[in-house]
Amino acid sequence: MLTVDFAPVALPATHALALLVPEGASPYGLWKEADEATGGAVTRAFAAADFSGKDGQTVTLLSPGAGLTRIIAAGLGKPESLSERKLEEAGSALAALLGRDEQAALAADGLTTAQALQAATGLVLRSYRFDLYRTKLKPEEKPKFARLLILTADSEAARAGWPRHQAVISGVFLARDLATEPANVLNPVEMATRIEALRETGLEVEIFGPDQMLDLGFGALMGVAQGSANPPRMVVMKWHGGEGKPVAFIGKGVTFDTGGISIKPAANMEDMKWDMAGAAAVTGVMSALARRKAKVNAIGLVGLVENMPGHNAQRPGDVVKSYSGQTIEVLNTDAEGRLVLADVIWFCQEKYEPRCMIDLATLTGAIIISLGHEHAGLFSNDEDLAAKLLAAGSASGEKLWRMPLGKEYDKMLKSDIADMKNIGGRPGGAITAAQFIARFVNEKPWAHLDIAGTAWASKDIATVPKGATGFGVRLLDRLVADHFEAA
Repeated sequence: MLTVDFAPVALPATHALALLVPEGASPYGLWKEADEATGGAVTRAFAAADFSGKDGQTVTLLSPGAGLTRIIAAGLGKPESLSERKLEEAGSALAALLGRDEQAALAADGLTTAQALQAATGLVLRSYRFDLYRTKLKPEEKPKFARLLILTADSEAARAGWPRHQAVISGVFLARDLATEPANVLNPVEMATRIEALRETGLEVEIFGPDQMLDLGFGALMGVAQGSANPPRMVVMKWHGGEGKPVAFIGKGVTFDTGGISIKPAANMEDMKWDMAGAAAVTGVMSALARRKAKVNAIGLVGLVENMPGHNAQRPGDVVKSYSGQTIEVLNTDAEGRLVLADVIWFCQEKYEPRCMIDLATLTGAIIISLGHEHAGLFSNDEDLAAKLLAAGSASGEKLWRMPLGKEYDKMLKSDIADMKNIGGRPGGAITAAQFIARFVNEKPWAHLDIAGTAWASKDIATVPKGATGFGVRLLDRLVADHFEAA
């Protein structure tokens, strides 16, 4: 992660200077000072590029003088429509232009402290890279950008406010790292080990192995895991920062999904290394809450399995008994995430009595057909919880769209030989998957987030570089901060 520091407003030397320019504004502060120090170079560059500060506009000046390596600017759009999201996106646009600079100074003298921190957050989020396995990068391919200096009117207040933002960014980066790791490295055991290391943040961590889960009666989860040589794990993370019952987050953690006996097509199967993005997001948000010392009781549970077509793999037509005691006819072994969640969700409410439960899962391709990659699907049995999640999604930029539940969809899960089957056919596939999970909720306030379309970005998008997005960390942190955290 970039090193971020804060300083009073002054024109920097031997830095790149990054400007955030409102649409239609006249030169002010460091913008004006830099223009004067370079003999009007900034004004001339803006005019040549037809740059007026509109949302999404950028411009770059190389070696402009005054000891600066470059000046870059990003438009903020109209001042009256300035929002947290636009500040982050402008900061992100600057990050995309700073890869060749070792250090940069962000002129935030025209912003409030809160706005400066929001812009810096966007910049740092966009700077994420995962180069762990790249051994032959040419010098010009390696990023140099390592230090960001925020120049703001109240640098001490900004410095005091940054750790909260940094904690959330760390959680996002952790989730991205976990989802990006190849499946031959990050199997269920390895992921559990990495979560265990988060004890240093103050989290309590408990790990359940296959023998413990068999003793508990986790027949649904263990059925998914039985075809793999890599044994499953369930990990429970606890953060004690407040009073009362905890908020519970549950993540699907299929570290690789071949589909099992109902094997997936070979094309793009490599993407299934991030079928544990829900578990990664839960891990990231629990890390964030602990690092920022959130005033809330929270619990995160992740079911970690690998779905493989081994000699002992679950067969289509098998019947398993879930932890709840309900039986499931497994008609498609590629509808496995809901089986993992079934046991973990029932265990969560029985063991910890949470005030509400939110699960995250890359559950269905059907949600991508419905919503594309712009929104995650939100299913809920509780109007208040759904409204809070929608608001948190809008505020964080991790957008949700409410999807229906209903008895008509639930009837599609009727089995001829068991309490239910694990698929309901092609129509409404994301909905019937949610209906399946709802059978293990017991009317507890609950929401299911199908993040299959938002867990991975095929191109750079605002604060998210191409690759794992960490979707869900900022959303859930915002939910906690706005609605569950003690004042």
